[in-house]
Amino acid sequence: MSDSVHSDPKVATALRAAQMYYLQDMTMDAIARELATSRSSVSRLLSHARDTGLVDIQIHPPQGQELRLEEAIRARFGIAAHIVPTPRGLSDVERFERVAMSAARLLPNFFDSNMTLGIAWGSTLDAISRHLPKKETHNSTVVQLNGAGNTFTSGVDYASEILHRFGQAFGAGIQQFPVPAFFDDPNTKAAMWRERSTRRVLDLQARADVILFGLGSPFAEVPSRVYIGGYLERSDYRSLRDEKIVGDIATVFYRHDGSWKDVELNERATGPAFGVLARASRRICVVSGAQKLPSLRGAIATKLITDLVLDEHLAEQLLDS
Repeated sequence: MSDSVHSDPKVATALRAAQMYYLQDMTMDAIARELATSRSSVSRLLSHARDTGLVDIQIHPPQGQELRLEEAIRARFGIAAHIVPTPRGLSDVERFERVAMSAARLLPNFFDSNMTLGIAWGSTLDAISRHLPKKETHNSTVVQLNGAGNTFTSGVDYASEILHRFGQAFGAGIQQFPVPAFFDDPNTKAAMWRERSTRRVLDLQARADVILFGLGSPFAEVPSRVYIGGYLERSDYRSLRDEKIVGDIATVFYRHDGSWKDVELNERATGPAFGVLARASRRICVVSGAQKLPSLRGAIATKLITDLVLDEHLAEQLLDS
């Protein structure tokens, strides 16, 4: 038993409650009586045990019988799908939270010691960061994939808070990317990319083992931060409309067919080129809500996604389209 269990009474009690609940099949009422506490306190102890990594819950479908939607997405798109059960009566906001929580619980299966995780800031990553369970890793790094500054704010506080939560959850070092989301002039970006300090972060991004990203969309009920946070000028919106943009990955915009290289705004964007992101062995996309269907179709067309976490209703729509 670790020193932290001995030194922290709450951890010791949470461990004891978890052992009785998961290993001895005792009810929460029975555990409450044995620990001389309330049933609600036992529930909080079990949640604490899960959140701190004392308990690792995994669900294994029956051997050889993948869920229908996951199997269909794998067969059609060559993507490993992780479907989040969501009743049809849920709002997009409620779906968003459930999908973010599920993605947070899945991430420790993909990220471990001696690895680099690249994350794109935004509403989805912010929500995921709030639900991350703890998993201690060693010699691991979390790197910011795209700049967050604009004319109103440096974006440092917002992006660093997300990075900090990921770093704390995994005991990992963090690397910020202190540049604007979009430069005013492509030549300024080109000059900045030649600087050694910037080059070091770009090299770290290119060596990422896992990348985690949401899909920016102008159509979503849960607004994508790049579209509401003062990052785009009126002329930028016109340009995106004229170029038939359906979404963005780490502030790099793409069309319904997955094309992105000739998009004018991308010349000033600080997100990695899709060819750089494609070097990561695991590329996890997290998306929810029917309004993001056009963005998801376009993202699949980029061939970037290896793993997809999405809600049940969106998965059905994707397969029906």
